Amino acid sequence: MSAKRDIPHHIAIVMDGNGRWATRRFLPRVAGHKKGVDALRTCARHCGDIGVKVLTVFAFSSENWSRPAEEVSGLMELLAAALSREVPKLNAEGVRIHFIGDRSALSDKVRAGLASAEAVTAANTRLVLNICFNYGGRWDIAQAAARLAAHGEAITEQSLDRAMALSHVPDPDLVIRTGGELRISNFLLWQAAYSELYFTDKLWPEFDEAALDEAIADYGKRERRFGRTSAQVAAPARTSRKAA
Repeated sequence: MSAKRDIPHHIAIVMDGNGRWATRRFLPRVAGHKKGVDALRTCARHCGDIGVKVLTVFAFSSENWSRPAEEVSGLMELLAAALSREVPKLNAEGVRIHFIGDRSALSDKVRAGLASAEAVTAANTRLVLNICFNYGGRWDIAQAAARLAAHGEAITEQSLDRAMALSHVPDPDLVIRTGGELRISNFLLWQAAYSELYFTDKLWPEFDEAALDEAIADYGKRERRFGRTSAQVAAPARTSRKAA
């Protein structure tokens, strides 16, 4: 495990490989997503234990609507079930939940469940868990620009940053993608500009505490310069634009 100073403040994860995990076991793809919920619970708990303050996960992209109808339907049912089953557990562990993404395409029941989960956990401070659902990085930038334009505000890097869906937390220090693919797939396009990237062949249901520790250990070996030279890295730490 990395030294305390090497623990990322904010980790973001593309949770890829649920369907392949299930297919390899001759199970329906939704079974893989159910197993993925268990992996997320384990990961969130471990993040809280080791001092990570923000965990952001890509649960359902805006492109995932094109998947087979039975899989999309199963994911929606899984989300509803997970809200009733997992939110009390996460609340007891001090996790504050935010759902990030376009809610307009979701049912009234699902939207109500998301709002309830956010309200129930609003006072928690141990870990912020951002769940990106019906989210896309391009959508995020577009909605931020539209919001500014609607209020007649100038569109600058600073104003866009404040209008992004994740403006309540610092940008991610480490972005992890499971499943062996080497791309970020429209995830946090704005926020990940200076994130360290880590790719693993492990499928998401197999990603446990040891796998997370391995990713953080790799992160601890990186030199984060943010455009500076190595000699300048020894200067006072970069101040984050936002606080969790």
